[in-house]
Amino acid sequence: MERLIGTTARGIRAPIVRQGDDIVSVVVDSVINAAAHEHFELRDRDVIAVTEAVVARAQGNYVTVDHIASDVRSKFEDGTLGVIFPILSRNRFAICLKGIASGVDKIVLMLSYPSDEVGNSLMDLDTLDQSDVNPWSDVLSEAQYRELVGAYQHPYTGVDYVAYYRELISKAGCEAEIIFANDPRAILDYTERVLCCDIHTRRRTQRLLEAAGAAKTLCLDELLDAPVDGSGYNEAYGLLGSNKATEETVKLFPRDCNAVVNDIQRRILEDTGKQVEVMIYGDGAYKDPVAKIWELADPVVSPGSTAGLEGTPNEVKLKYLADTEFADLRGEALREAIVSYIRDKEKDLVGKMVAQGTTPRHLADLIGSLADLVSGSGDKGTPIVLVQGYFDNYAT
Repeated sequence: MERLIGTTARGIRAPIVRQGDDIVSVVVDSVINAAAHEHFELRDRDVIAVTEAVVARAQGNYVTVDHIASDVRSKFEDGTLGVIFPILSRNRFAICLKGIASGVDKIVLMLSYPSDEVGNSLMDLDTLDQSDVNPWSDVLSEAQYRELVGAYQHPYTGVDYVAYYRELISKAGCEAEIIFANDPRAILDYTERVLCCDIHTRRRTQRLLEAAGAAKTLCLDELLDAPVDGSGYNEAYGLLGSNKATEETVKLFPRDCNAVVNDIQRRILEDTGKQVEVMIYGDGAYKDPVAKIWELADPVVSPGSTAGLEGTPNEVKLKYLADTEFADLRGEALREAIVSYIRDKEKDLVGKMVAQGTTPRHLADLIGSLADLVSGSGDKGTPIVLVQGYFDNYAT
């Protein structure tokens, strides 16, 4: 009998993970126990998605504010440091800023406007449109910003991030100057030593600064990319992908992710005989249509996945087939024609009209986004998501 249900995603409850726990055993046991308790079966090509937070926690991949300060001092000389294009986040960047400020004498903090890289706003767009400010070229001082927008609070968090970041810098014993600009080269009028804090545009920012004569530039992935006094680290992403753990510590993105997912895949095969795919996921890659905030504050959706999650979907558009190729068919004849078409479809549909409107994103990004929505970021207690039927289609 054909299956009448396509893709399903289940949040899998797991124990609270602590440093030193065997994350592979936690994941494998949680999935197998859930299947037995809820009376479902694992199948080949199921996807087990594990949130990056529990992997990093099990690894003990943490750093302190002092570790960040020490790394900043070792990589930048004393004096003034330009810190440009950070996102506005108490969870993601605030504690990193605290550590950075503890490592230098003065910070010139340059914020993009009207919003940060992921859509957190610093001013209302209507206010900007009604002013004579050109955001592509104009550099605003903090006083000019206040004259334009007043005491602006983020519409969802209620935080005045300009005041909040100034206070963080000052409390660290560091002098603060805040400016607003969208051309990264504007910072060079204040200092030639720059820390680029943007996430997805960081290499372009760094390239423009170096071409304009910056004395030294680093990105956040070049801080804590190696241990500092026995700290955690991430050789690929450094401070990118970090989250606040306590008022003095940061949890970094997990390390050795491919080894973790391959071990989970192997253990599931040994214990159940099923060949599943496994991935570690962080933020999903989607934008909130109301808040206008792009969720992806991590450098990537998935820092590690098994080989079967490489590539992009190769799918035809059912409604296109129904409305064009088989517009004269109905009922069982239509179903059989579409099933036959899918079974015989080309292995590479890139650029083909029949694939128009399908989602041309990487599999790990799509499934990681699904998993992030299922698990949520609060108290659901489901850091593991089992996705079944994702690789099925109408002909399965």
